[in-house]
Amino acid sequence: MKKQLFFFSLLSALFIGCSPRLTPLTQDVMEEYKLGPEELKQIQFYTSQDIVLSRRAESGDLRIKSGKIKVVEGEKVEQVIIPAGTPGVFVFSPKSERIAVSFEKDDRHYLVFGPNPKRGDRYSLLGKKWKRSGGKVTYGDATWWTPVESSYATLLVDLRKARKIKLKQRRIQGRRVGEG
Repeated sequence: MKKQLFFFSLLSALFIGCSPRLTPLTQDVMEEYKLGPEELKQIQFYTSQDIVLSRRAESGDLRIKSGKIKVVEGEKVEQVIIPAGTPGVFVFSPKSERIAVSFEKDDRHYLVFGPNPKRGDRYSLLGKKWKRSGGKVTYGDATWWTPVESSYATLLVDLRKARKIKLKQRRIQGRRVGEG
């Protein structure tokens, strides 16, 4: 019995020690670790909270795989829910201080995040035309509505892995004949 308890304790410590310590991605982190496109491709991103996207489903869109169709006030509405903690990958940078992250298997479905000064420069969900109740975002080839709560969703990263990426980089200057 003592051996089983010891083994379980050892496994628990190992598992807890290996789990990622997630930190919000901020502009300071981007600058401190000099995270450019090549480095960002190697980092796993996570959502800090649920992101909900909704749009009116057109009759030709009813074969959607990534979302759910439901009826709201007599209209068919498609919803895509990206739960908190969902892993995502860097796709591209549309412009300075903006990154597109995909949470699906294809690169066409991505959301854009950027530093929000009101949230300590955390990389938060960006959209077009935010109002008090929500805003519009582009996802895939369509425009979606998202509630204002989704605007608080930020990207999280495992800083230990970001540090390792930084440490693994080195620049070779070359070697000439006759040099030691």
